[in-house]
Amino acid sequence: MSAATIALGVIGVIITAICWGSLALGLSRMIRVLRSGQPDRSRIGPVLPRMKTVVVEVLAHTRMNKFRTVGWAHWLVMVGFLLGMVFYFESYGQTFDPEFGWPIIGDTFGYHLLEEILGLATVIGILVLITIRQRNHPRRPERLSRFSGSNLVAAYAVETIVLIHGLGDVLLKAGKIATYGGGHASSDLFTMQIARLLPASPLMISLFAFIKMLAGAAFLYLIGRHLTWGVAWHRISAFFNIYFKREDDGGVALGAAKPMMSEGGVLDLETADPDVDTLGVGKVEDFTWKGLLDFTTCTECGRCQSQCPAWNTGKPLSPKLLITSLRDHTYAKAPYLLAGADEIPEAARAEADRPLVGGEDVHGIIDPEVLWSCTTCGACVEQCPVDIEHVDHIIDMRRYQVLIESEFPSELAGLFKNLENKGNPWGQNSKDRLNWIKEVDFDIPVFGKDADSFDGYEYLFWVGCAGAYEDRAKKTTKAVAELLATAGTKFMVLGAEETCTGDSARRAGNEFLFQQLALQNIEVINSVFEGVEQSKKKIVVTCAHCFNTLNNEYPQVGGRYEVVHHTQLLNRLVRQKQLVPVATVSQNITYHDPCYLGRHNKVYDAPRELMEASGSNLIEMPRHGERSMCCGAGGARMWMEEQLGKRINVDRVDEALSTNPTKIATGCPFCRVMLNDGVTARQEQGQGEGVEVVDVSQLMLDSITRIDSAALSANLVVVQEPEDESEPSSVP
Repeated sequence: MSAATIALGVIGVIITAICWGSLALGLSRMIRVLRSGQPDRSRIGPVLPRMKTVVVEVLAHTRMNKFRTVGWAHWLVMVGFLLGMVFYFESYGQTFDPEFGWPIIGDTFGYHLLEEILGLATVIGILVLITIRQRNHPRRPERLSRFSGSNLVAAYAVETIVLIHGLGDVLLKAGKIATYGGGHASSDLFTMQIARLLPASPLMISLFAFIKMLAGAAFLYLIGRHLTWGVAWHRISAFFNIYFKREDDGGVALGAAKPMMSEGGVLDLETADPDVDTLGVGKVEDFTWKGLLDFTTCTECGRCQSQCPAWNTGKPLSPKLLITSLRDHTYAKAPYLLAGADEIPEAARAEADRPLVGGEDVHGIIDPEVLWSCTTCGACVEQCPVDIEHVDHIIDMRRYQVLIESEFPSELAGLFKNLENKGNPWGQNSKDRLNWIKEVDFDIPVFGKDADSFDGYEYLFWVGCAGAYEDRAKKTTKAVAELLATAGTKFMVLGAEETCTGDSARRAGNEFLFQQLALQNIEVINSVFEGVEQSKKKIVVTCAHCFNTLNNEYPQVGGRYEVVHHTQLLNRLVRQKQLVPVATVSQNITYHDPCYLGRHNKVYDAPRELMEASGSNLIEMPRHGERSMCCGAGGARMWMEEQLGKRINVDRVDEALSTNPTKIATGCPFCRVMLNDGVTARQEQGQGEGVEVVDVSQLMLDSITRIDSAALSANLVVVQEPEDESEPSSVP
């Protein structure tokens, strides 16, 4: 040690102490802000599965690796940050004493090798990330950059600090080798080469340590002062955000919508009091503490934005900007949330007066056009590396707008009225649900008409509103019915007793209407399955939205059944040789993944295997599988006009036509309608001539030997023993 190194050390300790204090104050304030959110008791346990999810997602980088180059580069930086803390704290001692090293381990081969690897890994990783950010810089046309709208100042600050840390590790080690000798090719190969360029100087070592220490201190100070710097804070908060994710099995927050909650528990709508209970989210403190943690953790990486169908077609919605707007509002309003009435600054009072949802005329945080542009396709949730639950937050805000404010797109008023009065979005009569049966030439059993119980049947065929009323969707219904009859799979339908599952109502925010429809359907379904053991309560559906609602959401209100999508069941029948293709479709066909079948329920293989079995030549679109582009119908958008930007269904059809297909196949009637409309629009302009939109089931129907109607009817006949209600007479 020398006077100069001691002076550096003292100055460094004073500065870093101040910076650690800044971090402590910032963290304390952040925790107080998070606690101002609504309670949520569902996020705590079970502990071991949640801890496992954190370990797997962090170490394997399962979320980050969806973007491969970014994935491995970020992994290098992350490991450099976590394990590099050992070397960071060592620099405190090295500032005072250039020869300082950790006792016992500091001069071991493993320690030297780890320092070599981490230093290089950090530098390489951050240089790759810096390059990626510059190549995707918002200086490109705005909507082509996923960093558009991100806080670039924060990003550059963090990248600079990380780079200095990585270089500090390398230069410190090289400086010690240059000054004191040592080093071995097996553990210090790169730093030994750098050491040849450096002079022998103890003071130089202390200066390197001092600069590295100040870089770390700057990070602490900056994040303590800027609680909205998610690109920095996620280094700490991401671990907690992953642990507290909605699904304790590690799945993303897709499938079922989050139940409406109040005071930490699921809200019972029969006893709900609007004056006491929280009905949706009308102000930022109505979000749960996990919602506020979501906003804080956003890294502004823009993956959600790059995948969002609304953003990519010129709509005002960016999932990233929605989350960051809520975050910035939360912390701007924080003094109002945390302080006494007499201590609130005027700026915080003004922020508190802003409506959460409102246009520019009322200075709203989230514009209504942003809120209602969402198709709830889940692409944002699927791609988010820190497990932010965008869709749940959007639905919660919609709930408040519908249930409390009665502010929603005018088209939804007709939807709600039709669902409430007629039980279907089209406002058709319930008796007309049976009309499609008249269009097939074999007999289909109807519950209550042809059969009084489920005895002898394998599946209840849930036709759905589109499958019963919409002419294009009815083709799917009839194809599936014929295929099941051909395979000898005995099924029945509900007919007029069937009612809309309520998917569109729930995703439009009308939770009351959803539960009304759900409870009505559950009562009817339970009457069908009366006396049937749980494992045999099986439902097959053709609509991806019905599939998701019956399978994932009805259990929330007491309806538990085994629900399969028709592509899954038909694929199973093909494997079991109950359906045997004898001809090949032999056409170039592209497949559109329905969001509520694919992303929300992870059913990707069954429809593709079914297409392969039919002899189709599948040509994938650029965006397929978990990155499939939405058709534009989800989130109740099926019933709303697109006034802004390019139509989502047309954008998807353009991508489909780029594969030069003969047909576009899908597995959802909503998708079928939207894609068909898109194809029609393009054919009117002379594109896609002859291209047809079909369901996967139709391809299979074209590839089998059709049997006559009498045989089909016979295959569905179930002989039920009449119930003998009379008591046997006693013989004296």
